Amino acid sequence: MASLLSPSATISVQHKVNRTSVNTIFTNTSSKFLQSSVRNSRFHGLSMMTKAKLSVEGGVLEKESVSASDKIDYGVVSVHHVGILCENLERSLDFYQNILGLEINEARPHNKLPYRGAWLWVGSEMIHLMELPNPDPLTGRPEHGGRDRHTCIAIRDVSQLKTILDKAGIPYTLSKSGRPAIFTRDPDANALEFTQVDS
Repeated sequence: MASLLSPSATISVQHKVNRTSVNTIFTNTSSKFLQSSVRNSRFHGLSMMTKAKLSVEGGVLEKESVSASDKIDYGVVSVHHVGILCENLERSLDFYQNILGLEINEARPHNKLPYRGAWLWVGSEMIHLMELPNPDPLTGRPEHGGRDRHTCIAIRDVSQLKTILDKAGIPYTLSKSGRPAIFTRDPDANALEFTQVDS
């Protein structure tokens, strides 16, 4: 077998791992791993290390590889809470409690932090409202919250939430993909997605 790799040769090899496209560039005969870029999907906790030797046998390019896949595991359970900045806590609580129907978690410390805030239940997770200066611009944000940083909340009935938002005069957009989801913003322009899930 004649080696295709020389000290000046660079070869790009495509790998498919769990529907993730990984472009790996090898150079020199030692097949050093120089660059890996992940496209069009998530890595799902995989760590990949590849060594490859390319050779020609009968005019056919072959790849011999050794792949090691180690799952990164330190005990992830769920998202515990999402921190959302607000200018006026009472105004935000009016929206989150009286429009969205979220309840305060009274067990969380409201007075132990150097700023005002509140913890709201979202299923078994929480939103932490924090009355702090917002470094993000409040104007010029995308109209559709799905094209901005956003928090997604799973709900049972998007049409019922649509009725609630219509009654309160709160603007929203529907999912651009046609799935049952609705996007709106809180009083501080924080984007919120509500996606319908099966019971």
